[in-house]
Amino acid sequence: MSRDPRCRALLCAILAAAAWAAPAGAQIQRDPNGVNVNAFGATTVFLTFGNLQGMVPVEATWCGELVDAAPDVGRKCAPGTIFGRLPIRYDLSRVSAARDGFTDIMSIPASVARRAYQAAERGENSAFFYVRRFTDPAGARPDEYVFVTCRLAGGGARVPFALLDVRLEFDTEDLVLSLERGGTPPPIRAPIRYNGTGRLIGRWEVVLPGEEPPTSDDLLTEATLPPELRGTQRRFTEVERFNVFLPPTGDFTLEGPDPETLPTHMKGLYMILLRIEADDDKEGDSNLGNAGAGEGLVHGGAVAGFPIPPLRYYVGTGGELGLVTGAIGLVQPEAGRDLDPDEPLVFSWTQISAAALYRIEFRDAGGDEVLAALRQPGVASYRAPEWLRERVGANPFTWRVAALDAEGEPIAETEWRAATIAAAAEGP
Repeated sequence: MSRDPRCRALLCAILAAAAWAAPAGAQIQRDPNGVNVNAFGATTVFLTFGNLQGMVPVEATWCGELVDAAPDVGRKCAPGTIFGRLPIRYDLSRVSAARDGFTDIMSIPASVARRAYQAAERGENSAFFYVRRFTDPAGARPDEYVFVTCRLAGGGARVPFALLDVRLEFDTEDLVLSLERGGTPPPIRAPIRYNGTGRLIGRWEVVLPGEEPPTSDDLLTEATLPPELRGTQRRFTEVERFNVFLPPTGDFTLEGPDPETLPTHMKGLYMILLRIEADDDKEGDSNLGNAGAGEGLVHGGAVAGFPIPPLRYYVGTGGELGLVTGAIGLVQPEAGRDLDPDEPLVFSWTQISAAALYRIEFRDAGGDEVLAALRQPGVASYRAPEWLRERVGANPFTWRVAALDAEGEPIAETEWRAATIAAAAEGP
């Protein structure tokens, strides 16, 4: 071996590069590796990454050009060509240790598509790239970059079938719908914006007063979940099913169930849920075998990068709501009503669009805080733990809800409402 220091340094560099380089078969895989996206609006696509071998996803970026990521693995975004990063509020990705895989919901904002389109108008590459960076928590391996090619297209049939916006509304101008027991709600509709084409399959469900409210996962469409979580969403009272074809026009209004079928038999807050099932749209399929994350196809038709917020109506006296137009308000339990000792301690409120979080607070008769909890938007109710009964006993306590902004600062608060848990009936 040569004793020339320059040769020895070169040899060390070669050996170091070989030690850091991962064999092609061991690299992270993905499927699909290229998708058509809407050049004039948002796009959502179901992606599968596999063969992670302990690597953890840390960020996602869109850009116009790629460069070699050396000394890391793969190809990363070229500086100066970045169009945007995946916002945290849109990150619905999940790691599956059982499959050594990673489910990613790529929600491309309209702003990113617009920048890509403007770059294409200037004569640059009409395709752009979605790049996921993976890192080794132990720091023993270099970072790995995995990209998916995004091809500009219209929002028609060749773009994966995805829901971009879903709103549930009553055919009324009332801010909050309040009904008498046994009354009939007005008709319901759900205006929907979407990409692609496919069958909208699903069901209308109702959460009854006192039931455990749905979680954020329960409010996602089935196609947004990884395969191992599909079928695990909680079911509520089914009112009606639907199966309609959506042509590649981008807008559709789904008519709700027959209002006569909506329950109003007991007082309290009801929630109407729109549950969307996965469709076998081939443009949205993800092949687990190609991604090294198992076998078979995962259907991604009707994927959505957001939970579908429920529609609420209240059965009781309208004055019990204590609402101020445009403000947050308490709903249940009603003011002056003793809570049933045998029923769950469920508290609910109305929401405002500007809230990033809700904080519910409880104080005992002496004014000391005994419990506080945070809830995300979309689920405007909270089931208090059973130990709250023991803490407050038969004494009056008060509760309120504050709407918080992204920095955790309150932007709206309700008045304090008094409540008492009724004493349990004595046995014979």
